[in-house]
Amino acid sequence: MPTTRREFLRSAAIGGAALVIAFDSARDLFAIAGATQAAVPFKPNGWVSIDSGGQVTLTIGKSEMGQGVRTSLAMILADELEADWSHVNVVQASPGPGFTRLGTGGSWSLGGSWKPLRVAAATAREMLVSAAAARWKVDRSECKAARGAVIHVPSKRRIEYSALVAEAAKLPVPSQPPLKARADFRLIGQPTQRLDDRDIVTGKPVFGIDARVTGMLFASVERTPAPGVKAKRWDEAKARAVTGVRAVAPIASGIAVVADSTWAAMQGRAGLAVEWDESEALAFDSDAHLRRLEEASRERGFITRSEAAPVGTSPVARTVEATYVYGFYAHAPLEPMNCVADVHGDRCTIWAPTQSPNSLQERVAHLLGVPAGNVELHVTLIGGGFGRRLAVDYALEAAELSRAVKAPVQILWTRQDDMHHGHFQAASAHHLSGGIDAEGKLVSWRHTKAGSYHNLNGPPSAEELKDLAYHQDNSWGVYDVPYAVPAIETSYVAVGLPVRHGPWRAVFSPSSTFARESFVDELAHDRGADPLEFRLALLSAKPTVKAGSLTIDRRRLRRVLEIVRGRSGWSTPLPHGRGRGVACNVYDGSTHIAYVVEVTVARSGSVRVDRVVAAVDCGLVVNPIGIEQQIEGGILWGLSMALKSEITFSHGRAKQNGFDDYDIARMTDAPVIQVHIVPSALPQPFGMGEPPVPPIAPAIANAIFAATGKRLRRLPIRAEDLRGI
Repeated sequence: MPTTRREFLRSAAIGGAALVIAFDSARDLFAIAGATQAAVPFKPNGWVSIDSGGQVTLTIGKSEMGQGVRTSLAMILADELEADWSHVNVVQASPGPGFTRLGTGGSWSLGGSWKPLRVAAATAREMLVSAAAARWKVDRSECKAARGAVIHVPSKRRIEYSALVAEAAKLPVPSQPPLKARADFRLIGQPTQRLDDRDIVTGKPVFGIDARVTGMLFASVERTPAPGVKAKRWDEAKARAVTGVRAVAPIASGIAVVADSTWAAMQGRAGLAVEWDESEALAFDSDAHLRRLEEASRERGFITRSEAAPVGTSPVARTVEATYVYGFYAHAPLEPMNCVADVHGDRCTIWAPTQSPNSLQERVAHLLGVPAGNVELHVTLIGGGFGRRLAVDYALEAAELSRAVKAPVQILWTRQDDMHHGHFQAASAHHLSGGIDAEGKLVSWRHTKAGSYHNLNGPPSAEELKDLAYHQDNSWGVYDVPYAVPAIETSYVAVGLPVRHGPWRAVFSPSSTFARESFVDELAHDRGADPLEFRLALLSAKPTVKAGSLTIDRRRLRRVLEIVRGRSGWSTPLPHGRGRGVACNVYDGSTHIAYVVEVTVARSGSVRVDRVVAAVDCGLVVNPIGIEQQIEGGILWGLSMALKSEITFSHGRAKQNGFDDYDIARMTDAPVIQVHIVPSALPQPFGMGEPPVPPIAPAIANAIFAATGKRLRRLPIRAEDLRGI
């Protein structure tokens, strides 16, 4: 069984593609009573279907939440199938016998699906080619697939896939179909417009918030202010007095008001005036927690990497130390949490924007006490996920409430609900020290992270608390430091946290990479060295290094740094008040990325990010447009994290309510962004959803230092920190 978050998400990503390949044969899928052979589509597995009209339908097992994943996965399938792209459409997979491990997370949608989807498409292609050869009574080796048809090369005869559907469906499914050579790719690697662009801009697709069912009611929930807090009393009569309110129902998460419209439900909820019991959870204060984290970061902790200096290494003559602090963050997706549930008898139908379809199905079934197969799930488009929709709390609320009122119900969270009751990116503190020898060389590195284990599914087990891999998994960006330093020690100190916290875009890496990459700059400044050249020097030793289960390729990291050095004009001077900063990272041992950022700092302390030059090596490129969009989105996300927003807690509650006091980057904040994709000979693609986020905040902080000479060690960076400089 997977023991770390990374392994779980990867196994889910791979399993979601691989399990359906095991369908026994095309004929098993076509046992439709009374159907003629010509009317039955050719569907050799759960991913590919071709009908007699020539329409190619590709089933996509990953949730679309703005990352363009459906287009990239469809490109993989269509290229290997040799489909005509103009005849391709996609449908969303939902949990069922062939889709038992769906899930979108860990930036592994492409990497985990790459080979299984190619095998699925190659299976269909080979069956179609064999069907054509049999019809023509020619040697199969004389035939090839090309752009939605099979061609007999010697005679140049051509037959469309649509004409081969019935014959191909009768053939045995090959167990090991040959895959295309990389040189033969037609779609993969080409800039490709998203399949659903036109639909999205014209409002055609259904997001979760758009779902409507006949007879549906609408609900809003007054939730407990902190875990474990109970309601003492509420004014049900005042809530019911609102026109359109149908019911007031206590559920596990709070008190729900059900009405004929969302507005009526919200108005009724406002009248509840719930009084809550006092609880120790309401004593939580984020300022006190951050102080505790800083103290804990100086403890020794659980050692996650330890490398002693080789014999002959010069002794440490002096030490440079610094502590970096990273606050709490919300996911804040544009589409707030929502779900439609219709519980009828021992069955339930759900419409939900979710990253965890199978988990949602299983947990709703457990709540209702029915078999998982009795829960039918329709996965909608998602208006932003970022890890928040890996949890399924909003779906459990909807199912519980639908059962209580005996009608289909849509739960819709408000923006304030999302800010207060989601799971957060946990705060952390990082203490780093670098040992310098008498000649000014860095000879030792120590990095201790103080943070909190995810608590959405309860505390870690006794086995996990003893497990090195588990603690490394909580320390991305700490134990996998890519630089060559003779002595390295990294560790993790756990600090309890009562508020819900869990997966958030790039999870543990943003805070750790902020600390590490800022501290590398401090060490370079201490030596009077150029910070980019200092990094390159620390990456010039052994080309690869092992860190836990990861292999870090320093050559790839050097390459992206060299590219941003050249493309940014790194060594050219900037006017007073402006500065350049650099940062880089290896995400999960796979995607290598570097940024050079230019900022302007006004005397008021305001910071303007003017330009970001990015270089990325993410392995084999499927859709360059998708990569560029992911980097642009990750930069804006990280800009918000660095300069705009954080969540603070007082009396156990998040103090922020919406985008007025939890600010995010707006269009006017967008810098010039130049993306350079490194060509790669690697045989598969790697993730791009999370990797762009971690290095951007330290690159901004390092650019601010270059502009002002002031080192800032806490995020977010506020104007008051820089005013008057």
